[in-house]
Amino acid sequence: MFKFSSLLAIGAGAALALSGCQKTEDTAAKPSAITPEVTAQVKALGFGTGDLKAVEGGYVVEGDILLTPELLAGSTDYRMLRVGADEQYRTTNLVTRLPRTLTVSISSQFPTTYVSAIDEAIRRYNAANLQLKFQRITSGTADLPVKYSANLGAGVLGQSGGFPTNGNPAPGFTLVPNVIGNQTVNAIATIMAHEMGHCIGFRHTDYMNRAYSCGGSASNEGASNVGAILIPGTPSAADPNSWMLACVGTNVNRPFNSNDLTALNYLY
Repeated sequence: MFKFSSLLAIGAGAALALSGCQKTEDTAAKPSAITPEVTAQVKALGFGTGDLKAVEGGYVVEGDILLTPELLAGSTDYRMLRVGADEQYRTTNLVTRLPRTLTVSISSQFPTTYVSAIDEAIRRYNAANLQLKFQRITSGTADLPVKYSANLGAGVLGQSGGFPTNGNPAPGFTLVPNVIGNQTVNAIATIMAHEMGHCIGFRHTDYMNRAYSCGGSASNEGASNVGAILIPGTPSAADPNSWMLACVGTNVNRPFNSNDLTALNYLY
């Protein structure tokens, strides 16, 4: 079982940890130190610090979420959506100025399978009839660029760009085809939709207990001090099929289920 950890998590037989949100360049700047001030800022945002990692561009939490210095220094704006005992959707800042269409681009370095996969991920979001739409572009600067990397570290499949800031989405995400391997279009689309979810403000569904999807010992990714909002009509039991679970098996397809759609519509 691979983790959406430092980047994404996809695997079903080997344990590959992903890194949260790093950059694609091979020559990365030296990460900043994890100071007591940084640790306090991370806690203030409602994240745990047990897996806090310094990377180029900021700090990774929950394995695949980048917290930039800008986000750490900004004011907190939380919402937590509870969809059952182990079902937790969590957002900090959201994308604003709705209705709105976000543009998506994909690096030409990716195989054609990935182009089909990003189109499928976009289709899934647009089919939900949200106020937030997505559109792939082939030229110009996109709101959500899908970046290519040959190596983001041992076992790293990819990483999201973090959470929204100033009403805008996080700046895309990075994937590592060499690590992802030969998976189906729907499986890769599931990975992409997961990272897009982080970019627009969603946290891992099972952040309160990552063992739910990843196995191993129970691990709370971070306790929040801002309460929770129970979504009407959602189940009280855990849901094993959410697209934002922390881990997913190889070639597993997770289109939005009814609970995911409830959470998406609640926010957007």
